[in-house]
Amino acid sequence: MSSDEIIALTLEVLGMNASDMRCAYCGNLATEWDHLNAIVRDKRPTGYISEIHNLVPACGKCNQSKGNKPWRSWMFGPSPLSPASRGVGDIEERAERIADYERRFPPVRIDFEAVVDGGLWRAYWDAHRNLIEEMKRCEELATAVRAEISSQAEPLRDRWIDSGH
Repeated sequence: MSSDEIIALTLEVLGMNASDMRCAYCGNLATEWDHLNAIVRDKRPTGYISEIHNLVPACGKCNQSKGNKPWRSWMFGPSPLSPASRGVGDIEERAERIADYERRFPPVRIDFEAVVDGGLWRAYWDAHRNLIEEMKRCEELATAVRAEISSQAEPLRDRWIDSGH
């Protein structure tokens, strides 16, 4: 099946077509594709990837509001700009179409820890943690540098103004 055929089938299951793509969550004009299942949650990979069966057409409001939350709890929850919060009328029907899409085309989910050597996986996450700690340390130093520059700049500024410039 070609990419175009897969997209057409995806849209059909979601109750739409390529000539009038609508947000799968609320029905507004779709402007982007949203990961149905987050690829990162709590700063760790979930195993879901960017592939057609993990993507749905979405409007910017829904995509930004949903973030990395599970789609169903977000749709029916109190998040700002969620379909429930905005009073979308056919929310149950939309959720059923998305659930049907997931049943018919389960998204790929890779157990990264199982496919990567354990030592390499741990080394990567240790390096990641160390990098984050170093970035925090750099931010602390940058704050101190800014404060010192600011304290020195004011007397210089006053002198510059007093000299007639």
